[in-house]
Amino acid sequence: MKDQRTLQSVLVTGGAGFIGSNFIRYLFARPDFTGRIINLDKLTYAGNPKSLTDIEQSYGPNRYLLSRTDICDTDAVTALMKREHVDSIVHLAAESHVDRSILGPKEFIQTNVVGTFSLLEAARAAWAGADGVIFHHVSTDEVFGSLGQEGYFREETPYDPRSPYSASKASSDHLVRAYHHTYGLPVTISNCSNNYGPYQFPEKLIPLMILNMLEGKPLPVYGKGENVRDWLYVEDHAAAIWSILKSAAPGATYTVGGENEWKNIDLVHALCGIVAEQTGTPVDQYLRLIRFVTDRPGHDQRYAIDCSKIKQELSWSRGMSFEAGLSATVSWYLANLEWIDSVRSGEYRSWIDANYAGRSH
Repeated sequence: MKDQRTLQSVLVTGGAGFIGSNFIRYLFARPDFTGRIINLDKLTYAGNPKSLTDIEQSYGPNRYLLSRTDICDTDAVTALMKREHVDSIVHLAAESHVDRSILGPKEFIQTNVVGTFSLLEAARAAWAGADGVIFHHVSTDEVFGSLGQEGYFREETPYDPRSPYSASKASSDHLVRAYHHTYGLPVTISNCSNNYGPYQFPEKLIPLMILNMLEGKPLPVYGKGENVRDWLYVEDHAAAIWSILKSAAPGATYTVGGENEWKNIDLVHALCGIVAEQTGTPVDQYLRLIRFVTDRPGHDQRYAIDCSKIKQELSWSRGMSFEAGLSATVSWYLANLEWIDSVRSGEYRSWIDANYAGRSH
């Protein structure tokens, strides 16, 4: 394990989103973290402060602050960083749904490219002459394109993005590296595989399938369901981010995966079995809902990650098996239908507007 940084004021962009809210929970659960977290989130459709209501009640305002701020507002972010004495950034704020990027790529370029540029500029201004600071940029394995039946993505894999989403993330990766090499900004990057777990917005595959089963809706599977993804439990991802933030050398990149390759159709079948078991429903009732639909344009065939570097250098490894993680995820969604209903109905948008309108710290 490399030397440990002492980080006392962590800025998490997109902290009200799926990975961000889980990362914040993970950090506050660690006895070795005694610092403060500033959650910077624009609160778009996928950002939900209700995911952290208990955190705000337990730790705010002394150790937790939510700032409704756009990462594209460089001046506001710079002022926030200076005021809160930010010494580390975990950059998670991003538009992340491939289908949405195909239908409307403009927002992906604005948030993922322009937003990252603005955040880098804010960090450069706020940290001028500072020591012991670090900017960690969280990216995706989708920047590498598509694998065949063999092989793995590694840190040195050439970039080959295939969708507007992955192209926007590839662009942001290059910007982050450029700021390190050009301006000496201390940065690290991680490229992760598909995350799953609690608090995920129900447009993504696993929560979508679970909720469609409960409502008796079709389970849409692209093509023949032969596309392969590597699945990483979100708390394991949070642990990887923290390891990198604490110990990685500036300029380092790590690929982070769950070492769980599943064909989409096999995953859907597994989910049908778990939901059936936990609800006491015959599994055939869910299996008959599967529908094969027209494949997504430019759909990458396979993703798989070699995690050797982060294992060897930072002693990280996943702690959750896929079977246990899926079961825990299904249990969480079954126990939190009120949260899901508020997210999907738009009810929480009204709640955000009532409670966070014009709020910027």
